[in-house]
Amino acid sequence: MSHDDPLQQNIRRTAGLHALKKISAIVDEENRNDAARANALRWLLRYGLIVLLLVMAVLAYLMGVY
Repeated sequence: MSHDDPLQQNIRRTAGLHALKKISAIVDEENRNDAARANALRWLLRYGLIVLLLVMAVLAYLMGVY
């Protein structure tokens, strides 16, 4: 194991921290996108089902079934 001078160690440490911050930002953005997608899907399933049931009730009424 070689001993690098302090400047090289600081450069490597700084580059590593910068890379970790970039990776963290990317992961945070993906997590926000996943959460937004999950909320949209939850909203669509909840209210989409209600709308579908209402449409089915109207169609059943118009066809004379209800």
